[in-house]
Amino acid sequence: MDLLYKQTNLQDTLSDLDRAAIDPYCEGYKTFLDRGKTERLCVRYAIECAEAEGFRPYDPNAPLKPGDKIYADNRGRALTLAVIGEEPLSAGINIAAAHIDSPRLDLKPLPLFEDSELAYLKTHYYGGVRKYQWVAVPLALHGVVVTESGEVVEISIGDNPADPCLTISDLPPHLSKDQNKKTLAEGFTGEGLNALVGGKPLASDEENTKERIKLGVLTLLKDRYNITETDFLSAELMLTPAFPARDVGLDRNFIGGYGQDDRVCAWAALKALLDLDGAPKRTAVVILADKEEIGSEGVSGMQSGAFEHFIGDLCDAQGVKLNHCFANAFCLSMDVCNAFDPNYPEVSEKRNAARMNYGVAVMKYTGSRGKSGTSDASAEVVGRLRQVFGKADVVWQMGELGKVDQGGGGTVAAFMSRRNIDTIDAGVPVQSLHAPFEVAAKADCYMAYKAALAVFRGMA
Repeated sequence: MDLLYKQTNLQDTLSDLDRAAIDPYCEGYKTFLDRGKTERLCVRYAIECAEAEGFRPYDPNAPLKPGDKIYADNRGRALTLAVIGEEPLSAGINIAAAHIDSPRLDLKPLPLFEDSELAYLKTHYYGGVRKYQWVAVPLALHGVVVTESGEVVEISIGDNPADPCLTISDLPPHLSKDQNKKTLAEGFTGEGLNALVGGKPLASDEENTKERIKLGVLTLLKDRYNITETDFLSAELMLTPAFPARDVGLDRNFIGGYGQDDRVCAWAALKALLDLDGAPKRTAVVILADKEEIGSEGVSGMQSGAFEHFIGDLCDAQGVKLNHCFANAFCLSMDVCNAFDPNYPEVSEKRNAARMNYGVAVMKYTGSRGKSGTSDASAEVVGRLRQVFGKADVVWQMGELGKVDQGGGGTVAAFMSRRNIDTIDAGVPVQSLHAPFEVAAKADCYMAYKAALAVFRGMA
């Protein structure tokens, strides 16, 4: 008997079958990243993929049988999908829950202003961002505007190479002496994240026309989208990085791109559900949730009642009590963790830090300040997951979010466990977490997919 715990770089142990599957899987994932820059776009693309595999919108009046594939769209910003299992819902369900919102810069309700004959958009950052990372990079504008008449107008500018992009300026090194003396928080402020949107004055016969640059921008928006400045009041617009997902490294071992927290896990969960053959033993459910980066609040967040309503309807159709279903359910809360970074070793405790190329990272607990805000999975839950992963040849490791008193964070796990569902976190280790360009190892991405598939097929 080997008494020592040994970890091995999975590149040394991959089967030929897995090795051949990684690149095709990751190409599909990169498409998901590029098509899903916002939660609305993620939901739209996920539905497109699901319907291509036979999923249909859930109809509470239509009877369901094992193997049926359904989904429920929550206001275009969150999505729940299910494949009905052979066992009744009283036996429980297997859930993979991930979130599809990512840190970004939202526009303020009245964002457009002119200063020194330049037009800008004011922003309010969403989620945990390091503000300096969002300056001097190309940005795209995405979202919807609802006009006074009720028309919903979709905006998408910047991701197409033919489009213009936006950007936020930074100081040159020649003029940053005073800035360099400040902390990062002082040197880059939220109110200073104003995106350059225009500089061409509106042609006018009146020499004294005020805010000609701003009027020029509004004229362009009116011509292209038929919206006015007042329509910003009922808009949901955001700035995201205006570049595609890319292979990283001369050996193409990694994927770099925006929004990998947590779309790397969202794609793994979705793809695993789409790839299920026939009816699973227990009903398999995928949750693609919104608002995780700001506490899972709101009607599209994991704290809303939308999930209960969906599963409750399914239970009612079978004459099963929802609380019995939840008591026997299992949830893999799929969210990323930070990967050990040799450039910044001081923030991690190396023995317990997740590493790239070592598989999907299981986190028994997250939280901070003495595990505050975590569900802290039991030993029995970890043991069940070990058995399921072992049978399915899932390469996995343990991880945590930085040193004690150094790091910490939260996931949707705490909100799932409040529903009396056995829950544990597992996801892909990522470098440059929450930056506009995050990096993950391709083999780890694929192992997250295998992990979700193993739970759907084998958790009982």
